[in-house]
Amino acid sequence: MTTARQDVVEARRVVVKVGSSSLTTAAGGLDADRVDALVDVLAAVRAGGGGASGGRPDKEIVLVSSGAIAAGLAPLGLSGRPRDLARQQAAASVGQGLLVARYTASFARYGVRVGQVLLTSDDVSRRAHYRNAYRTLDQLLAMGALPVVNENDTVATDEIRFGDNDRLAALVAHLVRADLLVLLSDVDGLYDGDPRTPGTSRIDEVTGPEDLAGVTIGSAGKSGVGTGGMVTKVEAARIAAEAGIPVVLTSAVHAADALAGRPTGTHFHRTGKRSADRLLWLEHASTPRGALRLDAGAVRAVTERNSSLLPAGVTAVEGEFVAGDPVDLLDESGRPVARGLVNFDARELPRLLGRSTRDLAVELGPAYEREVVHRDDLVLLRP
Repeated sequence: MTTARQDVVEARRVVVKVGSSSLTTAAGGLDADRVDALVDVLAAVRAGGGGASGGRPDKEIVLVSSGAIAAGLAPLGLSGRPRDLARQQAAASVGQGLLVARYTASFARYGVRVGQVLLTSDDVSRRAHYRNAYRTLDQLLAMGALPVVNENDTVATDEIRFGDNDRLAALVAHLVRADLLVLLSDVDGLYDGDPRTPGTSRIDEVTGPEDLAGVTIGSAGKSGVGTGGMVTKVEAARIAAEAGIPVVLTSAVHAADALAGRPTGTHFHRTGKRSADRLLWLEHASTPRGALRLDAGAVRAVTERNSSLLPAGVTAVEGEFVAGDPVDLLDESGRPVARGLVNFDARELPRLLGRSTRDLAVELGPAYEREVVHRDDLVLLRP
């Protein structure tokens, strides 16, 4: 048995993400037959792992499902996905209910309860909310339910959106400590060019970034009802693989093969180890509320010596934020090198810049003898 197949067969907790184009008609409405076909596969996976109805199955599934906005288009008389956020949120409000109702009815055929979980980036980048999200999802699985996760499009703003459910799926896979992530779309894997162009070949396995060198990654979907393309899927696969979670990328029609470990799609091997939960979310799900400019010495301390950021190394403050907010740390050229949770309000920082914590403690009190960003609340950003 190959390593790729073994990853799938041995996975006990699996996150499956399905895109809008795999669930809807060309007009934008939910395609009941396609939803039922996906549910048939997922129910069979649960049944094969210990029973699809009643109790806790040996194979647990978390479904990250797009389709809320797409499902709301036709009922609202919209012919295509709107570009403005207000109408997108209106469509999501109508469509999310239809989407969950369809899943509820379809899974009920197998005696499986569905639990709806709506997340925003702002929710899960905050420490307490992050823990609550994990507890909710874990409890649903413990009670034998199947969580259906989506971004809360109705309330999310442009500034705090995940932007696509591929990235959300990778982060949820890490959140629930999944053993496998399966990304389903309308393309059967990653190709070395446009899959519609003759002569292109599917890439069956990706063992690391070097396997994608020289590969042109373009749009994946053709329906025009979703936000994700192949770029977002590969990025999601990278996030999960670096967090120690293998990924299978294939089409929804091959979902059964993918979940059975049969050769299909593109398999991304794990490239890293499971990292601290909050740091992955801090890097990929948080929205910086501002920025701190660092001198060269502080940049080296943070990036090379894994040190905390002290007031002495900060040269400027940008934006408005409060203690506990995520902020980007910029080098002298303005390039983000790290992101962290700041310990001071933006209005407090200017008088602290360039000064030692010892001097600040003497002048302002012991509360100021601390880091601007502690190293435990800091993650380095990729160049």
